[in-house]
Amino acid sequence: MAEQSLKEQLSNAVKDAMRSKDKLRLTTLRMAQSAVKQIEIDERRELSDEDVLKVLDKMLKQRRDAASQYDDAGREELGDKERAEMVILEEFMPAALTEDDLDALIRMAISSTDAQGMQDMGRVMNELRPQVLGRVDMGHLSKKVRAALAG
Repeated sequence: MAEQSLKEQLSNAVKDAMRSKDKLRLTTLRMAQSAVKQIEIDERRELSDEDVLKVLDKMLKQRRDAASQYDDAGREELGDKERAEMVILEEFMPAALTEDDLDALIRMAISSTDAQGMQDMGRVMNELRPQVLGRVDMGHLSKKVRAALAG
């Protein structure tokens, strides 16, 4: 049997959450589903797995930011809810890259783009983005690329 698309996996997970009456999981997955559907309606096209990964990655980043803001404001219970939603969304993301794998990808991207310095950072990031989507925090990647280009 062919492997399910991410959209199908999301849909099946929503059904499972309904059956198990897991309210947090159900609402989180429905938010993800509706974000995907909204983009499909807005752009009038079917989203690929890569596009769905971008949506989920954006949702994870939003939750990371919100959790840290809630923690800074002393609202740990709301931060905990955001982190719980992150755990649910991360189930649909590919396995994270190790630091060694990430360093190797950065070196390959720098050599393949003939990057000479910071002025080439955009080219290097554009080369890396499809390879690392959903597997590493883009802020972390940006810092590592900046450090590698700086010397």
